[in-house]
Amino acid sequence: MKIKFCGAARTVTGSQHLLEISGKKILLDCGLYQGRREEAYNINKQYPFDPKELDAVVLSHAHIDHSGNLPGLWKKGFRGDIYATPATRDLCAIMLQDSAHIQTKDIEFVNKRRVKNHEPLFKPLYGFEEVRGIMTLFKSIPYDRQFSVKGFGGNVQVTYYDAGHILGSAQVGIDINENGKKMRLGFTGDIGRPHLPILRDPAHMGDVNVMISESTYGGRVHDKAIDMDSQLQAVLTEALSRGGKIIIPAFSVGRTQEIVYSLSKLFAKNLLPKIPIFVDSPLSTNVSDIFKLHHECFDSETSELISRGVDVFGFSNLTYIKDAEDSKQLNYFKGPCVIISASGMCESGRIVHHLRNNISNEKNTILIVGFQAPHTLGRRIVEAEGKQGMFVRIFGEEHPVKARVYVLNSFSAHADRDELREYFGKFSKGAIEQIYLVHGDYDQQQALQGMLNTMDYKQVGIPERGDEVQI
Repeated sequence: MKIKFCGAARTVTGSQHLLEISGKKILLDCGLYQGRREEAYNINKQYPFDPKELDAVVLSHAHIDHSGNLPGLWKKGFRGDIYATPATRDLCAIMLQDSAHIQTKDIEFVNKRRVKNHEPLFKPLYGFEEVRGIMTLFKSIPYDRQFSVKGFGGNVQVTYYDAGHILGSAQVGIDINENGKKMRLGFTGDIGRPHLPILRDPAHMGDVNVMISESTYGGRVHDKAIDMDSQLQAVLTEALSRGGKIIIPAFSVGRTQEIVYSLSKLFAKNLLPKIPIFVDSPLSTNVSDIFKLHHECFDSETSELISRGVDVFGFSNLTYIKDAEDSKQLNYFKGPCVIISASGMCESGRIVHHLRNNISNEKNTILIVGFQAPHTLGRRIVEAEGKQGMFVRIFGEEHPVKARVYVLNSFSAHADRDELREYFGKFSKGAIEQIYLVHGDYDQQQALQGMLNTMDYKQVGIPERGDEVQI
């Protein structure tokens, strides 16, 4: 077997890992790279393999940095099967359509400036036709049910295990029989954290011989997940004392629902005044509806609330906004409010417009509650936290950062250093012969590599994009 690391190598976004087994090819994830606009565009429009030669895609979860370039495969001739959990398939149906829409609108906006500057114009990576096509290839497989990948004669068996990261997220266990030699490969996808609200905790996939592991926070320790509510209360209380708007960039899947759930508990306990809350994202609205269809992913607390008829994703002062004109009207809203909008890394969608209109007002607050990849607008805002005289470029124009910036890592859906230590501590000593660290900035990967070495995992590699290894 050969592994080629095609994305999320020494960086977080663009997850793609190619397995070649007995001359056939399986792709683990097919995510969009997110970063500097032109660099990201050039990376995403090309694949380091021929999509027509792929036999199958095994998808870990629906986040766009793991699924967002699937329609491009259809555009370039891929017609194999795509395997995913039922919730992941349902989320992709709306998220990929939303991705196509956002690309079209954002590129129209950016190209207006490029025309003025006599610069080459961008084209969307894909459109609605490619999304419709790729969705016909999905095969839904529940957790903990082994299945055979079509075309491998029963020699490649895959099992999904709950990753506890977002709705439907999965770890992947792959049992391979290649020319009579058997081995087991593990792919973590994105590993969630114990005690996150709404979802079940990550499961243990059992022993593997080779592991491809995420490393997003391999050297950092988060605040405890159980502190989410109290930290959110503290930030909002301070922000409300200044009387401005509170802008929260949030991933449409997972983070938005977690924030709404946390706010519902704070309002129910009268720990915050009932100010208007706006979820300004058609995708987030649709995703929340999909959440209600997949109780198999919920933890016991959430399941119990739902069984009692509690709407955990809605309350009296919450408004979901779909229409673009209603979104624009938020620019003229007077008084304090919370606006939760996508995308989570502030690279596209309505959040970019809200930031452009609000980031230079010292009464306002920008609350960051998720990972921000290098060179994204979200990362540049994080770097402005607590500093004076900082500027960020939005739609090609410089804006001073006068709004107060807060970063809460208790909301992170990625396991931190200590949680990754606990995760790897569950495997039998000596079972894992080789670990490859992906989906992390290089400094975080080096930190995790060192920690794993102290746990007697000696063969821990950090591949670069394009590296190939023979197993």
